[in-house]
Amino acid sequence: MPGEPSVVITGASSGLGAALAGAFARDGARLTLMARREDRLAEVAEACGPRVETVPGDVTVPGDGERLVEAAVAAHGGIDCLVANAGMSMWAPFEEVRDLSLFRRLMEVNYLGAVHCVHPALPYLKESRGQFVAISSIQGRVGVPQHTGYSASKHALQGLCDALRMELEGSGVNVLTVVLHWLGGTELREQALAADGRPFGEGRRRPSRDAIGLEETCAAVLRAVKERRRELVMPWKLKALLAIRALRPRLSEALVRRAVDRQGGEAVGEAPDPDNTSAR
Repeated sequence: MPGEPSVVITGASSGLGAALAGAFARDGARLTLMARREDRLAEVAEACGPRVETVPGDVTVPGDGERLVEAAVAAHGGIDCLVANAGMSMWAPFEEVRDLSLFRRLMEVNYLGAVHCVHPALPYLKESRGQFVAISSIQGRVGVPQHTGYSASKHALQGLCDALRMELEGSGVNVLTVVLHWLGGTELREQALAADGRPFGEGRRRPSRDAIGLEETCAAVLRAVKERRRELVMPWKLKALLAIRALRPRLSEALVRRAVDRQGGEAVGEAPDPDNTSAR
């Protein structure tokens, strides 16, 4: 990217989005940040310095994606990098799900949320010969028990990136897919949807001993952007899992099930009782 690039990040009010905003700001980028929680978004923007534009909004609304792009162009003259980071997860066995609308919600946030932003941004990315960065998951390549809706939405995002990369061949636009394992320091787990469609809340799942840190992830993402890579897989052992899946799918499934079991794989199908203080 050129010096002082214009970088747009969705889901920027917490977790990886907020961490990426800080990392790009320290690297000299001008930022345009979107999230639903306006107060949290303002805190992140203040921490990132003066060259930050904030756009409170929801990536599931096509018009909000258009407003995000318009704000970035108005404030910074264009877009060099769009990071589609907004996302949500689930923890529920498929047959126990009672509110099927959660599948639609996951697809709207994790897949359509990226579509709603990259579509209006594409002319500006072509102009700058910039990059579209999709924060995905190993679940976009491998199905995971109790995450059927999340896995499906990330598979859709992976398909979008793979197809768009071919369409944009020769345009100068790079498409980077970030394939992550469990990520520490985020609210993704406590906000994951349960079988009744409500967030789990805190204390329902043990932190993963295999989780990767935000600082390490941000450093790797910025490096991949600068190198204009097409894929970043973290940690490295996920590459081994993908290779095993291609050669011995049953073995890869056994490894995935074992990993889920280590995360407290007991099927907890409901969100916590709001009066249960231990779950807050």
